[in-house]
Amino acid sequence: MGDGDKLLIQHSYLANGLRENQLSEPKHDETFKVVDRRLFTAEGELRKEIAEQQDREHEAAGKASVAPAARTAPPAEGLPSPGPKLVSDGTEPAATPQAETPKRSPAFENLVRSLGQNAAMLLGGYADPRTGQPVLDLEGAREMIDMLDTLREKTMGNLAPEEDTLLIDVLGNLKLAFMEMTKAATAAAMQEKAKSRP
Repeated sequence: MGDGDKLLIQHSYLANGLRENQLSEPKHDETFKVVDRRLFTAEGELRKEIAEQQDREHEAAGKASVAPAARTAPPAEGLPSPGPKLVSDGTEPAATPQAETPKRSPAFENLVRSLGQNAAMLLGGYADPRTGQPVLDLEGAREMIDMLDTLREKTMGNLAPEEDTLLIDVLGNLKLAFMEMTKAATAAAMQEKAKSRP
């Protein structure tokens, strides 16, 4: 028996041993739960659970909007302003905790940067790789800026301070660049028109 045969036997022994270990290891039984999140039944009616959840949300929203209004309402004329309310044992109630500040999301920041870079590219900030000339598409840039504006409006109050600052900075820079490029394009068009006149 040569060295090559010994290596082949060892290799086959190791491969079979590994295969047996893989087969003998118990498989992890992973289970999952299916949750029906549809809003409507097959008949087209609002599901009972959804209706109850919406009722709870409306009640909670109603209580939340009444409580701040009562706290911030000025006292009526001639009446003393109400002092801190006391609990039955004579102490002041504990202060309600402030709402948690949202956590920073790298995915959101990447989305803002991506949209901002696309808008900057359309404003001539980057050269077309094929031609080497800057790309200028003011309508496309306006759409990208409008998307970022809408994103800011829809996420107002739900952003971490860093995310809000990033979004404001990107929007401010893009709007300024858009105005400058629009002025430059208008001036160039006016010069072109003046040259074409006899």
